[in-house]
Order: sequence, then C-alpha cells, then structure tokens
Amino acid sequence: MAVKTYRPLTPSNRYKTSNSFKEITKKRPEKSLVTTRKKTGGRNAYGRITARAIGGGHKQKIRLVDFKRNKRDIDAKVIAVEYDPIRSANIALLEYADGEKRYIIAPNGLQIGATLQSGDKAAPELGNSLPLQNIPEGSFIHNIELVPGRGGQIVRAAGTSATLMSKAEGYAQIKLPSGEIRRIHARCHATMGQVGNSDHENVVLGKAGRNRYLGRRPLTRGMVRNPVDHPNGGGNGKSKGGGGRQHLTSPWGILAKGYKTRRAKKQSERFILVRRDGRAVKAK
Repeated sequence: MAVKTYRPLTPSNRYKTSNSFKEITKKRPEKSLVTTRKKTGGRNAYGRITARAIGGGHKQKIRLVDFKRNKRDIDAKVIAVEYDPIRSANIALLEYADGEKRYIIAPNGLQIGATLQSGDKAAPELGNSLPLQNIPEGSFIHNIELVPGRGGQIVRAAGTSATLMSKAEGYAQIKLPSGEIRRIHARCHATMGQVGNSDHENVVLGKAGRNRYLGRRPLTRGMVRNPVDHPNGGGNGKSKGGGGRQHLTSPWGILAKGYKTRRAKKQSERFILVRRDGRAVKAK
C-alpha cells in the first residue's frame, strides 16, 4: 500500500503522511463479525490507573479475526479487503462454500476472487494455512501457532514475515522478524506469505492530534519532574539524564534500561536456539 503525502499548507501537513488505502475494497465491516470495544482509560477493575497515558480516542469496533483457520479442507473465496482500526495490518473477508464468512489477516499480494484453503491438504500457496511440516523450507510465513490448535499468536503485524529454515525430529526451526531463531512443533499451523500493508512503518503522524485519535495521551519525562514525583527528577537543567550519575528508572524505581524482564527458567526457553541479539543459547 502506498503512502500519501500532503501539500504543506499548514504546519501539521508539512511532514504528515497516511495510507492511501488503495487496497481497501469494502468500507463498512461485516456486521456479524464485529463487536463493541469498551475502553478502560488504562484503569483496572478497581478504577485504578495501571497503564498510564491512555484515554480518549476515536470509537472503534473489534473485528473478529479467525487466527485458528480451523475450517479445514473447505474452499474459501476472498470477497473483500478491509481496514482494521485496532491493528496495523489489513484484513481480508473470506466466504466459504457453505456461506459462512470469516476475517483473516490479509497477506501481501492477495487478490480479490482468489480461492484459499486451510488444512493438511492445502497447497503451500499464498494465503493458505497448513502445518509447518507441509511447508517447503525457505518459505515466508506469518500468523504462526506456538501450540497446535491454539491459533496464530506471532508474526501478525503489518509487513512482517518469518522464514522456515529447517525441519527435524518433529520440530521446525523458524527465524522470526526480530532475528530470534526458535523451534516450533511441526504440527503447528502457519499462513503462507508476508503480512500486507508493509508501508505502515513509513506513516508519519505529523501532529499531536493524531496521537489523541489513537487514544494516546501526553506523558512527561521523569527527568523534567520534581524529585517528589519521580526518581530521576530534580536538578538544575538536564542534570540527571543517566550517563553514570543515575540509572534511568520508572516512577516506582524499576530499571528502564538493561534490566532483563524475561524469567530465566521460563518453560519455552528450551525452544530458543538464537536470541534476538544474535547470541546462541547453550544447550543444557
């Protein structure tokens, strides 16, 4: 999808860009596949703010996307490509032979009228969902399951894709967009191709108001606050920006940089072969 620019008639239009939406063929969502999104403003069940800088924003409807693709061995026709306000990727509307309609994440290059299928008998072609054990090595895939039958959980953002590197001993080695290489069970399903709307990363908001449309509120840096409000606050000018004098932390003192948040004894640790930073994991 191409990116649209604007004439700099106002300061906000000088750098602002947006999607051209040329791939979109249907403006209104399928009524049977949407539900109301209730906004929390970052508050939990007790009304306390647990996620800061959240609130407001435009009304949004949740599109019920089929990540499981569990309607096996039945042909489905692509009848529309739609915009989804709560995700970076576009979605495609499928109509199965029995009349049922479902949404899927739209891969790059998917055409209206194409016939898709999921299951063990599906061909390794664009948009089809099939087990990793049936996908040729070197293929680009997305919407990958981590547990067979649970539904796709990773590689779902716009423009992303993973690479199937090899298969052995009932597992497949997958190189993820982050650079991490991990083993995933060969019975897990994945969808062929790269996620569409790859130009999403080139969109420039251009003004603060577009952040507010998305429900993001302003958030001041800890360094510019008073000492009573933040551990990094206080001082004359920019005197506490880290760099040896003080470690950057959250308002509650948790380290912001260099602090490992992943549990060392997490069960899935044994499936990771190469980490995102390129370090190989030692076999235990």
